[in-house]
Amino acid sequence: MSTKDIYQRFLCMPIIYHIAAAAALTFLILLLVLTLLGGYTKHNQAVVIPDVKGMQVAEAAVFFENNGLRYQIVDSVYSRDVSPGAIVEVLPAVGSKVKEGRIISVTLNATGEQRAEIPDVADMSYRQAYALIQAQGFMLIETKYVPGQFRDLAIRVELNGRTLNPGSLVPISSALVLTVSDGNGNALPDSIIATEN
Repeated sequence: MSTKDIYQRFLCMPIIYHIAAAAALTFLILLLVLTLLGGYTKHNQAVVIPDVKGMQVAEAAVFFENNGLRYQIVDSVYSRDVSPGAIVEVLPAVGSKVKEGRIISVTLNATGEQRAEIPDVADMSYRQAYALIQAQGFMLIETKYVPGQFRDLAIRVELNGRTLNPGSLVPISSALVLTVSDGNGNALPDSIIATEN
């Protein structure tokens, strides 16, 4: 029987057979697609993200590789609680179930404390200077008033009793002192005070 004969016989069948054949063929195609899709997407197969917090990246890479996962370093933070270069955070979280081959985002502990530049605050208002220092990331800022002609005029930034030059790199956890004039106007140079006596 040739394909032409099969085609002729198929055309002669009642319409109900055509509908039934189309439905059966559609069902078989859907079943095949769902079966292949389940295998392709690894349906019901999951890998649990291992606890690698506190490990160095080279150490954790072995865990990721053994579990069929990939990793990507996305950020670094500074923490004194964890050794430098150690993993601080993992996304998705440790214990989460993910598909094999998933890229895991890793945050590392910085090898050194974060530093920032000291801004030039001379001749700025106290508020402006304080806000500028805070904007650099410094949070421990003490204010020290010294005799001066203008009230709340920023003079300099100090650390441990020494004046910091603008642009100096300092750890952001440092306790800075913003020196500001008190506006009493009593500040006279030492040479003038000596001649008056």
